[in-house]
Amino acid sequence: MRYTMRTVTTILAAVAILAGLLTVELYAASLDQLSDLTGKAIAIVTLKGRDNFTSEYRYDVSIRNTSGDPLIGDSLVLVLDKITNIAGEDHEALKNETLLHRFEVLDQDGETEDGKPFFRIPGGSGPDLAPYSESRPAAVRLRNKDYLAVFTPSFRVLGLKRQPPKPKAPEPLRQTGDNKAAINKLIQLLIKKGLITEEEGNVMLQP
Repeated sequence: MRYTMRTVTTILAAVAILAGLLTVELYAASLDQLSDLTGKAIAIVTLKGRDNFTSEYRYDVSIRNTSGDPLIGDSLVLVLDKITNIAGEDHEALKNETLLHRFEVLDQDGETEDGKPFFRIPGGSGPDLAPYSESRPAAVRLRNKDYLAVFTPSFRVLGLKRQPPKPKAPEPLRQTGDNKAAINKLIQLLIKKGLITEEEGNVMLQP
């Protein structure tokens, strides 16, 4: 069956889109598959606006990769971990209730198993967040229902580190009757000089 160039291009585009959707679904499926990136990434919180009438605060929150490893962009999640008052406390002394419960969190992407709101980071120019770079911000809106005078939101970063590609095993050398002895001699020389291991040499000698 013959396909036109337009048909082939359409099929390839559909496959690429499907692969992208599957990748997003893979990392969006379950938070328990993600690692706590404390010490490897930090949240950068910027106050963008405030509505005094509704007591709503708008933030841009991005992630800075502080490690030397790339982080998978689609896996990055911000968890609103706690809200502290001016004294640095995150609980009410009288009710023993977290200050986070006194706030309405708008447009969150979901909640963790312990009921904390989380936000997904928008995709960047590439599939990974490179080492020592900063992501695009997620928009976070908090409504201060009790008009708490001074408060500070704190975020925890979840995600996955990009694993380095596995090194390829050496391919066996093609041997004929004429060059088998020469190849064997060369491999033994490389092993003797420590350039390859004996195991690698045996792999290269396989027919």
